[in-house]
Amino acid sequence: MSTERSDGPVTLITGGGTGIGAAATRRLLARGHRVAVTGRRKERLEEFATEAGAGPDLLTLPGDSADPGAVRAAVEAAVREFGRLDAVVANAGLSTHDTLESGDPEQWRDMLNVNVLGPAVLIKEALPALKESKGRIVLVGSTAGVKNTPGNMYSVTKWAVSALAENARVLVTGSGVGVTMVAPGRVETPFWDSREGGIPDGPFMTADTVAAAIEYALSQPAGVEINSVVVRPTGQVH
Repeated sequence: MSTERSDGPVTLITGGGTGIGAAATRRLLARGHRVAVTGRRKERLEEFATEAGAGPDLLTLPGDSADPGAVRAAVEAAVREFGRLDAVVANAGLSTHDTLESGDPEQWRDMLNVNVLGPAVLIKEALPALKESKGRIVLVGSTAGVKNTPGNMYSVTKWAVSALAENARVLVTGSGVGVTMVAPGRVETPFWDSREGGIPDGPFMTADTVAAAIEYALSQPAGVEINSVVVRPTGQVH
C-alpha cells in the first residue's frame, strides 16, 4: 500500500464500493487520480479500501447518495482532503425490477431518489468546485434510458438521467465544465442481486468494460467533451 499521496486529478464517485463504481475507481487510481467514493455500507467501503491498496489516494465516505446533506458533506470532504475537485461520477443506482402493474410505489420512491435526485444534487453541490477546476461530470445512465423497457419504472428513472445530462450540459456550457452520460447495457454486477433469478439470460459485459468508458470520458483533453456513450454487449437487442 502506498503511503505517499499523489498530486493527480481528484474524482468523487457515488456508489464507488462495488460494481461499476469500484471498477472505475480502480482504473482512475491506476491513472494517478485521487478518488473519493461514497456508499451506503461503511463496511463494504472499508473492505474495498483494503482491496484497492491505494493508501491516502482513496477516501471513503459512507453516506446516502440521495441525501442532500450527505452529498454536500461528501463534496466538502473531498475538497478538504485533496484540495480540489476535478470530476464527479454519479454512479449510485438501484432497480426495483418490477412493472407499473406489479410494483410497489414506496420502493419506486427510493429508486427515484437514488437514480434521479441523487445525481441532480451531486451536480448542484459539485458545480462551484468543478467550475473552478474546469472539470467534468459523468452520469451513469442505462440503455433503459435510451430505449424504453415496457412498463418499467427503472427505465423511467434512466430516461430522467438522460434528460438531466443534457439539461446540465446546456446549463454549464461556457463555464469550462464538461458533461457526459455513459449508458451501459446489461452488466454483471450486484445490481442484479435484488432480482429474482439474478442476471437475465443473454449477453452481458463486465463492470470494467463500463469503467473503461468512464475513464475515456474523463481522459479527454481540455476543451473536448464526450456527451454520450452507449455501451452494449454484442447481441443485446434493447
